[in-house]
Amino acid sequence: MRIGELARRTGVSVRLLRYYEEQGLLAPEHREGGHRRYGPGAPLTVGHIRRLLRAGLPTSVIRDVLPCVDGDGQVAPCMLEVLQDRLGELDDQLTTLQESRSALAQIVSAAQEDQRSAPADAPALAG
Repeated sequence: MRIGELARRTGVSVRLLRYYEEQGLLAPEHREGGHRRYGPGAPLTVGHIRRLLRAGLPTSVIRDVLPCVDGDGQVAPCMLEVLQDRLGELDDQLTTLQESRSALAQIVSAAQEDQRSAPADAPALAG
């Protein structure tokens, strides 16, 4: 199938499919007259790529993991360490975001308290 048909079948833009190809995630079976032709398994591969992207994996990791994904989307145990490492990175990012949110919430709360306690005729401070 041509790239336009693959885009229609998967709901992924032609531009994004070309990006996947540039990243080594998707490869046409052959080129015919300058046109890419993808095999019947390409829609399934695109689905796996989308799922792995939603899971927060960068394309560089997906490139390594994708050959180990079976037809049902299950990743082979040999990739477990890679996935666990990425999960740890996401946990670290979540912790950092939670700490940042807490600090910002305290700042907002203090500013709201200052606003409530300020006299109505006091001039606002310029930022």
